[in-house]
Amino acid sequence: MANVDPAPAPRAAPRTDGDRASHLAFVAHEIRNPLATAMWSAELLAKLAAEQRGGPRGEKLAGMCLRALGRVRRLVEDHLLAERLDARGVPVALDAVPAADLVPPDASALGAAALGVELEPGLAVATDAILARRVLEATALAAARGGAEVRLRGQRVGRVARFRVEGAPAVPEDLSDRGRGDGGDGRGTALGLAMARRAVAALSGSLSVVDGAFVVDLPALDPDGGPA
Repeated sequence: MANVDPAPAPRAAPRTDGDRASHLAFVAHEIRNPLATAMWSAELLAKLAAEQRGGPRGEKLAGMCLRALGRVRRLVEDHLLAERLDARGVPVALDAVPAADLVPPDASALGAAALGVELEPGLAVATDAILARRVLEATALAAARGGAEVRLRGQRVGRVARFRVEGAPAVPEDLSDRGRGDGGDGRGTALGLAMARRAVAALSGSLSVVDGAFVVDLPALDPDGGPA
């Protein structure tokens, strides 16, 4: 993996009331769509005769409802975590964490065609494991857009552990807060990168886009387990 120093994402300027209103309108729109699907499918399921609920139509409606609620849950969790991070309301507990413990579990969880992982042996990070996992999951989900194949590579570069997440082409604007009129992705992941940008800052790291891929830098550990 080439040791390319990414240009850090520009520091976000304080949001104006208009910016915040536009972002909240986007959040509301993204949540409303899958919630409407969940409500519609649940209402139809409730109207089915008891013997039909376990049949093909009932199973189809139940599956639609569960998938829609899963998208709502992801959107709500990402939004609330982003808001808590903005308010400095998330305690950060730094531990020595093996890089392998931060990697998304499999391609199916991402909706990716495949997930390839290549980590430098012994790579470890000084981080909050919960937040760091959310960051890498959000970037991998974004890279899996359209069912793309995702490749995650990690190595030590100086004092940082650098994770490069490749898949569907990324642009720097992907890291910005979304606003009214912006398009969603239909998978419930539209707020993930905005959350990840805040989370990585709380971890004293950075999130950027380099040559069409996401690059996450987190503080590395020395081989003896101490901070780099």
